Amino acid sequence: MIGGFEQMVLLAALRLEGGGYAVTIRQELQERAGRHVARGALYTVLERLESKGYLSSRMGDPSPERGGRSRRYYKVTTLGVNALKDSKDAIVGLWQGLESVLGKIT
Repeated sequence: MIGGFEQMVLLAALRLEGGGYAVTIRQELQERAGRHVARGALYTVLERLESKGYLSSRMGDPSPERGGRSRRYYKVTTLGVNALKDSKDAIVGLWQGLESVLGKIT
């Protein structure tokens, strides 16, 4: 099972279809989830997800606007997609039947 933040990072990377790097993944999280993420926290999670086999990465070409440095692009692996599906199934299972309970709480 993946954690909530890991799930959000994987979903953002998946949405970018292999063309996402840390900055664009961070922007996705901000725009779609309203979540501000520190760069260090994001890099830590990206490295962890890659070590678990949920992400793969490749280095892009060096660019002059980056001082000749390359970007690292991330892509969700089949294992990562399966982890997302399992996580979604678990959450949906927990939510099933709660509408009536939530209605009583208000």
